[in-house]
Amino acid sequence: MKGFTTAALLALFSLNCIAAAEQHSSTDPATGAITWETRAHGVHFALTQILPEQVRAFYVNRGFTLEQIESYATSCVYMTVLRNDDAPGVIHFVSNDWMIRVAGHSHKLTSVEDWWRRMKKNGAKNSALIAFRWAQFPPEQEYRPGGDWNQGMLSVGLAPGRRFDATARWDIKGKAYEATLKGVECAE
Repeated sequence: MKGFTTAALLALFSLNCIAAAEQHSSTDPATGAITWETRAHGVHFALTQILPEQVRAFYVNRGFTLEQIESYATSCVYMTVLRNDDAPGVIHFVSNDWMIRVAGHSHKLTSVEDWWRRMKKNGAKNSALIAFRWAQFPPEQEYRPGGDWNQGMLSVGLAPGRRFDATARWDIKGKAYEATLKGVECAE
């Protein structure tokens, strides 16, 4: 029995190492932007850093003032991709259920609705707010197996220069799944 327990523990350790090895990062040679990506339970999850200057330029060109977009631009923004390659069914997610872990503490994301309210309070025009909303990662969505996906901007609510782990959560017919990217860096 002792030999079986040892073998079982070694097998579990090996599986955990294989799962951890599925995270990859790459750097775009033209922009220097880093992408972190992983695959879990048939789902691809990726974050690509967007520099604060890029966020400012994108939104100023859509009608925001620098003052109106500054808190968002410096809140650690990522181009986010979630894709159902071959999960065992339709995945359903609510991004407000996702978690960020930094320095041993977990926190939820600031919702798209909260950002929208802040910007509206700061005097942003309706046309700018609509552009903001359409560029964001969807707050809730379903993706079918076979490559159904979406992308959009997502703020993790951290100051530039921080490192964190990001956990995306979804369900398939009520059964919970997740994927975590470890050691993601917030660009300065």
